[in-house]
Amino acid sequence: FPGWGSQSSKVQIHHNTWLHFPGHNLRWILTFTLLFVHVCEIAEGIVSDTQMKSRHLHLFLPAIMGFVAATVSIVYYHNIETSNFPKLLLALFLYWIMAFVTKTIKLVRYCQDGVPFSQLRFCITGIMVVLYGLLMAVEINVIRVRRYVFFMNPQKVKPPEDLQDLGVRFLQPFVNLLSKATYWWMNTLIISAHKKPVDLKAIGKLPIAMRALTNYVCLKEAYEEQK
Repeated sequence: FPGWGSQSSKVQIHHNTWLHFPGHNLRWILTFTLLFVHVCEIAEGIVSDTQMKSRHLHLFLPAIMGFVAATVSIVYYHNIETSNFPKLLLALFLYWIMAFVTKTIKLVRYCQDGVPFSQLRFCITGIMVVLYGLLMAVEINVIRVRRYVFFMNPQKVKPPEDLQDLGVRFLQPFVNLLSKATYWWMNTLIISAHKKPVDLKAIGKLPIAMRALTNYVCLKEAYEEQK
């Protein structure tokens, strides 16, 4: 909610797109891997619960809460990137620390109780410890690069020039990993094209890096070097 509320107060961007923080793609990959592991944990807990005479909610309810928390974290991160307000990532960093500590305690307890390494529950917990540790490392890297918590002079990052141009509609270089993979960013154009024929104005301009003149200059420089 703080991320959502601040997204229009820090930068003025006319597109629903992102200012990528360091480790942007890695964070998305780790989070989706975490969601998959949570699904495995939920399934393992439910199967284990059905084999017992009484209900044991602790076998799958924490996994469901973890799945919801991981989903909320990626939505939260999306809004923080949109607002370009990295200080709000501190709350996410604290959550990764707590999750890492609790899962580590759980893994240690399994070792003390003699749970074999080959057991599915032990493997899932071990993988989660690694994932939470990597997500912590991603947050530390953002702190190091953007210098937003313990540093006197935080790095100020302005939105790309293309995103401030109302005529630019091709957003492929600026959207997140999921939107790139699914072409979700094109939905607006597809919906408008379904309602009425698309004209050149609706398509808009290409980003600077993808325009013919930019690529001509790069090609000419490379040609002059090789000539």
